[in-house]
Amino acid sequence: MSDYPFTKVLIANRGEIACRVIRAVHAMGLTAVAVHHAVEAKARHVREADEAVELTGDTPVAAHLDIAQIIAAAQATGAGAIHPGYGFVSENAAFARAVEEAGLVFIGPAAETIALMGDKISSRNFAEQHGVPVAPSVLPTDDLDRFAADVAKIGFPVLIKASAGGGGKGMSIVRTSGELREAARIAASEAQRYFGDGRVYAELYVERPRHIEVQVLGDGTGEVIHLFERECSIQRRFQKIVEEAPSSQLSREKADEICAAAVRLAQAAKYRNAGTVEFILGADGRFFFLEMNTRLQVEHPVTEDITGIDLVRAQIDLAAGRGLPCAQDGVTKNGHSIECRICAENTEQNFMPETGRIDFLHIPHAPWLRFEHGLDQGRAVTSDFDPMLAKLVAHGATRGEATDRAVEALKELALLGVTTNVDYLIRVLESAAFREARLHTGFIEENAGALSPVPLEQGEEDRLLVAAALGFREFRQMVFDVPDIQAAIGHWRN
Repeated sequence: MSDYPFTKVLIANRGEIACRVIRAVHAMGLTAVAVHHAVEAKARHVREADEAVELTGDTPVAAHLDIAQIIAAAQATGAGAIHPGYGFVSENAAFARAVEEAGLVFIGPAAETIALMGDKISSRNFAEQHGVPVAPSVLPTDDLDRFAADVAKIGFPVLIKASAGGGGKGMSIVRTSGELREAARIAASEAQRYFGDGRVYAELYVERPRHIEVQVLGDGTGEVIHLFERECSIQRRFQKIVEEAPSSQLSREKADEICAAAVRLAQAAKYRNAGTVEFILGADGRFFFLEMNTRLQVEHPVTEDITGIDLVRAQIDLAAGRGLPCAQDGVTKNGHSIECRICAENTEQNFMPETGRIDFLHIPHAPWLRFEHGLDQGRAVTSDFDPMLAKLVAHGATRGEATDRAVEALKELALLGVTTNVDYLIRVLESAAFREARLHTGFIEENAGALSPVPLEQGEEDRLLVAAALGFREFRQMVFDVPDIQAAIGHWRN
């Protein structure tokens, strides 16, 4: 690997994505450095890395957001490059700039690109300037009367959004003029609290929209390819829980049109590295630019499954100046892939995060299955981090086969000791609406009844738990096998 400008990569992240990046780094013959807070000193990503550095902070999250500490860790270990994963500092322009100023390689886009695309208003204006469709909107103003009047001109419903936001924070749907002022005030307050930027704007809300996104790779000179589209319409509280590639029930002509718009935007920005351009698609076939995520996406495995392109490897190659993995006509599509985000949450209590300890973990295995995680049996699941624990990804020749395989794997998966959304995901995938691809971002609310658990008859839960326990070899051995010390004695009696 002598043609790489670095031999050691620090992963500025944790959990499943850190493990994923470490795997790619090792496959490329490079050395991986992990970072962690004291609460995760024995975490899987720390063990799998070649070296590890402890970060300090008032909270575990604060430690992972400390730019100076992360760069110091890279310098102390001799890491020549930093991969940010997703979340934490992955879309922080100041972090990307600091990495480059320290003489290190940032495995991601230029700081200027992150700043441009990280602001919803500037990215929206940039998209419009380069012929990418944007939804009618009203930009922020301190004059609420004028803001309300301008919103009335584009019509209701509208979506109030935080300019610097993401993840559903500072976002709400407003259906009448009477709701507008209070919704804007609350959104601005939430945006200020989460992002330090209270600017909000209103955008025409497309009823029953689908969330379509396009994976792009760029070399920083204007050369860009797309790796087809993903369907990410199954969401709760504006956050995705099931993603698939390619999008279902979308004509190839429409998909090509959306992918072309994504490439056009990335080319105009001279985008470098991996990125995702997100759109909303209306029932009338019109689509509008939503945002661009200047990092690796949580759902990147489904694109890898259908294209055979390792996106983390491509990121590292691009950062090293080795160029795109192939030309556009070299990107092929094979089958269908579905990803389920497994979260520690109570789906019957408005998806509230849960805590606990993983008492038992059984992971299904199959050639068509990926289980991306950083879990260990006995590990505590706390409120220190995001509730997403793992991702289960199933590939098949068709959407139906991928769905069947995902359901089968979810039913085989055992993650005991903390409440998760596994059973809920099974109900989503088995629902008629999902099977028939009647997808839109309001899917969860519209199908709430069908997705509710069926109450068990008295005693049924106990019988199921006993049957499940007997199905595990470790449990049978513990209960029924003769202990080694007694077995050594042979046949005997009192």
